[in-house]
Amino acid sequence: MKRFFRKWYGAWQRTRLGTRITLGLGALALVVFAAVGVTMVGIMHGYLDRRLDEQLSKSQNTQLPQLRETHGSPQSIYSWYSALYKVRDGVASPEPGGRLPGDAKQLAEIAADAAGGDVTRNIYLHDDGPYRVRACPVDNGSVLLSAAPQKDLDGTVRQLIWVEVGAFAFALAVLVVVGRLVLSRGLRPLADMAGTAHDIASHDLAANPALPVRAAGTGGGAEVEELRTAFNVMLAHIDTSLAAKTEANERLRRFVADASHELRTPLTSIRGYADLFRYAAANEPAEREAHLAKIRSETARMSVLVDDLLLLARLDARAAETPLRPERVDLAELAGDAADAFTAGRPDHPLTTSLDAALVDADPVRLRQVFDNLLTNAAVHTPPGTAVHVSVAASDSEAVVRVTDAGPGIAVADQERIFDRFFRVDDSRTRGNGGTGLGLSVVRSLVTAHSGTVAVSSEPGRTTFTVRLPLAR
Repeated sequence: MKRFFRKWYGAWQRTRLGTRITLGLGALALVVFAAVGVTMVGIMHGYLDRRLDEQLSKSQNTQLPQLRETHGSPQSIYSWYSALYKVRDGVASPEPGGRLPGDAKQLAEIAADAAGGDVTRNIYLHDDGPYRVRACPVDNGSVLLSAAPQKDLDGTVRQLIWVEVGAFAFALAVLVVVGRLVLSRGLRPLADMAGTAHDIASHDLAANPALPVRAAGTGGGAEVEELRTAFNVMLAHIDTSLAAKTEANERLRRFVADASHELRTPLTSIRGYADLFRYAAANEPAEREAHLAKIRSETARMSVLVDDLLLLARLDARAAETPLRPERVDLAELAGDAADAFTAGRPDHPLTTSLDAALVDADPVRLRQVFDNLLTNAAVHTPPGTAVHVSVAASDSEAVVRVTDAGPGIAVADQERIFDRFFRVDDSRTRGNGGTGLGLSVVRSLVTAHSGTVAVSSEPGRTTFTVRLPLAR
């Protein structure tokens, strides 16, 4: 039995939604029709019973005055049984002139009970069927008894039952058929969305991550329209996420390729100078020292590149491990220290400053790296003698740092990619000067990690990098 129930329930679960809803509505309608039918039959049966009782009572009340005077025979109405009984010592005996069935034992018992008051009962006569019996006292020792057949009443009720069964069966069939058609039309938008989902499943996302399909169509009501809108919003979100993932994978591919290229160059140089050092090991000490100096230079350049790559990786994953150690610092002091170091290391670039106090909550080591990278960028990409200016100012809610140089400027096309990793405005010159193409990428990542922004504006004769950081509260 349990296995059968599970099998039936599994088949029910596999049935289409429209069919299940239709069958559910049919079952609900069947229950409602049954309840209405039973109620109507009960009400009709009670009404007919009351009408029959009223007829029995009326016929007896009409005869009572005459019977009290004459003690004659009672009238026989319709096909009713009627008789006048004499009750002595609890035993009822019929008087002559009445109309009684062959077996009147049950009627005599009722007449005996009615000696003390009116009695109404239902009985079943073997030869005639069900009867409604009423007995009432006429005077001392006399009882009038009337019995009306209930065949017509029961026939009327049975006819009502068959009419209800036919009407309800027809109504149920119409409800199921029309309901199925209405549900099929109403569920058509859901079928369309299912078709859209199948189209997406058959789409090769590896070859083309863009989702070319959306749930179209109208109708279905407010709920279906809300579902359609949510479905399209979900598809748009998936489309955006896939595009972002594809772009991120492409950036990662370019990043790995550029990092490999950048690391390969100093490694090749180191290997070449090491070979030269081995072949020149027996030569003059000055030549060996020159080769060692070249190896140290390439090693230092590779160390800077690796450090920048590690810092960028930690900044990208700062949710797991933040590389920042914030504290209350004055940007003017940090900018002043960076300016002094720049003046000492780049005497061929005159530097001026305009520094106002601006307190921020930040990592002083990383902010100093931001200043050093911006100043180094200004020196590397401008000819000797180019003036550089550093300013720090504070507004109501943020500190503004500007590093400006009077160099040749940056092309508009290059400004859009200036903060990309391994991007160089002048590849040959920056490589010769030791640039890795990561300096400005580090600047942007560090500033973003401090909840700030960095931007560039450039024209011939003036290039300005602007850093904005929130002030300490």
